[in-house]
Amino acid sequence: MTSSGRSYTLYRHPLLNAKATVPQGRTSIRVSGLLSHLPMIQSALQMFDRQIPVRHDEQLSFSTWIPPVPSRAFDRLAKSRIKAILGVRTPDQVTISITEECPNHCAHCALPNSGKKLRLMPETVKDIIGQILDLGTTLVIFDGGEPALYRELPGLVASVDDRAISTMFTSGAGFSRDLAHQLKQAGLYAVNVSLDSPLPEEHDAMRGRCGVFQDAMDAAKNALDAGLLVNLYVVLRRENMRHLQEFHDLAKRTGAHELTFFEVVPTGRWSERRDIALSPLDHAQLDGFVSRADAPRIFSVPDAYKRFGCFAANSWMHVTPAGEVYPCSCFPQSWGSVFKEPLGKIWQRMGRFPYKGNKSCPMRMI
Repeated sequence: MTSSGRSYTLYRHPLLNAKATVPQGRTSIRVSGLLSHLPMIQSALQMFDRQIPVRHDEQLSFSTWIPPVPSRAFDRLAKSRIKAILGVRTPDQVTISITEECPNHCAHCALPNSGKKLRLMPETVKDIIGQILDLGTTLVIFDGGEPALYRELPGLVASVDDRAISTMFTSGAGFSRDLAHQLKQAGLYAVNVSLDSPLPEEHDAMRGRCGVFQDAMDAAKNALDAGLLVNLYVVLRRENMRHLQEFHDLAKRTGAHELTFFEVVPTGRWSERRDIALSPLDHAQLDGFVSRADAPRIFSVPDAYKRFGCFAANSWMHVTPAGEVYPCSCFPQSWGSVFKEPLGKIWQRMGRFPYKGNKSCPMRMI
């Protein structure tokens, strides 16, 4: 059977059955069972129905943000989403900022360097990984600073077992060809290469360092050569909305599997900026562009927010280089420390976070 005719089982239960095929390069999802009519199920499936997958062969990869099908990690994610209907929260996605070290000085950095050279020790990170996997996490994201500069990163990736996939963010600094192959061998699933502009001079200016655009392009190439999935991750603000087509063209030229658009948040170095969020017209422009785009696949975080509401403390959690636990990396409010109590206890307490499920980012409301 060819990959286009292959059927992938997404969920199998007496109350819900979901399968996917990829005819003519786009997913087709069919569901049956009593639960298939629930709005949350419909919304989740509609987000990936008739969409371009990042890969489909022996496994179907809807997105670099979701475990492939079939896999143990995807089965866990599907079950956690069903539990969510019953009000059971699971930290599906956890970002761990393993180090503050970074050669860039990004204008919009959500977690700017404190000057204290904060760094989580490898043993601490591995303990965090073990705890979140036990809590049900299916996506472990290594973040920074610049995680590519963390010498023990391959060992951390190897500690993520098949209950989850692991990815990382990088500006490209330090992401060498050798590191890419080490990370692939250790089990890394995908690399998120951060971009602020498709124009080298604009990107370098936003990142505060000459040459960082070329670093990003080299990182994408090194990751692809190693067999890793590549996602170009763009933080949209009013100034770079004019580049939507150029971003997509760049993703196509580099061979990236996915292009993610995230809306800038007034936090970190831009915590006082209230003039940067997208306008309603910007959102309409983004929605229209995404609906018309061909390959590579585009993942729109603003669209996900409209469908599911804020993920912070609902299915997301973030750990800082100081060991503080935030609802997400953009909401700098600690709910506990990994050095003082188990993550399960912190996650349970985080259930009182007042903005869970809001249809817009709470940092834009404060």
